[in-house]
Amino acid sequence: MMELVTLPPAFGMRNVSPFCLKVEMLLAALELPYTVSSEKDPRKAPKGKLPFVIVDGKRIADSELIVEYLDETTGGKVFAGLSPQQKGSGVALSRLAEDHLYWLMVASRWLDDAWWPNIVDGFFGFVPGVLRGFVAGLARKQVAKTYNLHGLGRHTLEEQKGFARRDLDALQGAIPMQGFLFSEQPCVFDFTIAAMLAGIYDNQPATWVTDIANDYPDLRAYAERVQETVGVWGRK
Repeated sequence: MMELVTLPPAFGMRNVSPFCLKVEMLLAALELPYTVSSEKDPRKAPKGKLPFVIVDGKRIADSELIVEYLDETTGGKVFAGLSPQQKGSGVALSRLAEDHLYWLMVASRWLDDAWWPNIVDGFFGFVPGVLRGFVAGLARKQVAKTYNLHGLGRHTLEEQKGFARRDLDALQGAIPMQGFLFSEQPCVFDFTIAAMLAGIYDNQPATWVTDIANDYPDLRAYAERVQETVGVWGRK
C-alpha cells in the first residue's frame, strides 16, 4: 500500500499544503489504496519538501513527479480522456497556481508580521521553546530570500495584491460556472487548482490573499465542488 507523507495539520486545516492535498485528491479519485502520515520537519523529506510517497520502500518526492509516477503505473489513467489542447491548458493553469499564486499565499502567511505568530505556532511548535523563535526566524529569512529571488518580493504589498487579483481573475475566467474544467468529473488539473484555492480560503485566520479571494465566490464554490466530489478536504 502506498504511504503519502504530508505536513501535519495547522491553521485550521487538515492538509495545509496544496501540493499534499492535490496528491491525496488524485489518489482518492484513482481509488488507489493509501495511508497518510505526517512529517513535521520537511528537511527529512527526500528533496527537503513535502509531499512524498513511499512505495515498496522507494521514496518519490515532488507532487508533479508523483503525478507522473501515478499516470505511468495506472496505465495513463491520470490524463485519460484529455486532449492535447486540454492538457496544455491544464498545465498552464497549474503553473499559474503553483508557481505564482502559491508564492503570494506563502508571503501572506510567512511575511506578514500580523500573521507570523501563526507560522511559529503551526510549523515550529515541535521545536523546544528556547530555540523556537530562533529557528523560525531563520526559516522566515530563507522564505523572504526565495520570494525576492522569485521576483514577487521586490514589489510593494499593494503591487503584490494586484498580482494576486490578476491571478484570481484568470482562474475565474478559466473555470466553468458548474462542473469542472474539462469533463463531468474533476481531473488532476482541477485538483491542482482547487487545492491551492482551499489553502487560500480555509486557512485560519484569514490572510490578505484570503481577503482578496473572498471577492471571487465562484472560485470558492468551485473549490468546494472539487473537494466534495472526491471526498477529500483541506480543512479539518
